[in-house]
Amino acid sequence: MKRFARAPFFLVLALALAATPAVAANYLWEVISLTNRAYLYGTVHAGRAEWFPLPREGEEAYDDAGVLVVEADITDAKAMGKSAEAMTYPPPDSLRNHVQADDYTRLLKLLPRYALQEAQVAPMKPFMAVSLLVFSEWGRVGYLPQYGIDGYLIRKAKAQKKPIVEIEGIDTQIQLVASLTEKENVTIFQGTLDALESGLTNEQIAGMVGAWQQGNPTLMLEIARRYNERVAGAREFEEKFVWSRHESMAEKIEAYLNGTKDRHFIAVGALHLAGPRGLVEMLRKRGYIVRQR
Repeated sequence: MKRFARAPFFLVLALALAATPAVAANYLWEVISLTNRAYLYGTVHAGRAEWFPLPREGEEAYDDAGVLVVEADITDAKAMGKSAEAMTYPPPDSLRNHVQADDYTRLLKLLPRYALQEAQVAPMKPFMAVSLLVFSEWGRVGYLPQYGIDGYLIRKAKAQKKPIVEIEGIDTQIQLVASLTEKENVTIFQGTLDALESGLTNEQIAGMVGAWQQGNPTLMLEIARRYNERVAGAREFEEKFVWSRHESMAEKIEAYLNGTKDRHFIAVGALHLAGPRGLVEMLRKRGYIVRQR
């Protein structure tokens, strides 16, 4: 079984960052065109009740915008149900038939940590099974999906009857997950089990939350890089699930800036805004003024 060398200094650093109550900056950028402006806000998909309301700058930017933009409306129960159908095997097929026996045993040994039963994961495809465990790990260390930033913004917009636009939508995201080959599914399954067993997932969670709280995209990218170096298939997975989506996203953001008078508050996963291939730098290179708030 593959094991990772532990990194105590990095773990201590990440936990310290996650515990930092002060926000050095916000994970928020204002994008200005000749005729309009928009806001980019990086999100994490699970959180804590005390995070809300958002920091003042985030709430003010949201209030200034007439439209909320999200990756997909995760509160749409019908669409999410369709997603679930696409991520499972039709009976009598099951997960056990698509992964190595020893890896399946490793999965079963992790289930009690999250109070999960084999019947809950058995119908799932490999990627979805380990994704459930990763989200459960977020919950185990105190970050719950009901306190995710995306959900908070969507529920708030619906209560205010503020228009909501999906920059992608559930169907597009389903197609992306469905594009994973059998080999890719198995590789990410094995790598994620390694990360969960070694404690690396916990380190990554602490580091991501700390980077988000500090409004620090450089640190966010560094957390991702460290994880990719230590988990089989993670770099390729990130390429497909993060960076490959940005050209389409950037084109839609440009349309919001140049094709309408409405101001848009665009909330996407925090990693999408980080680094030279992130949306912040992409929009700068296209001639827009982009400044962190």
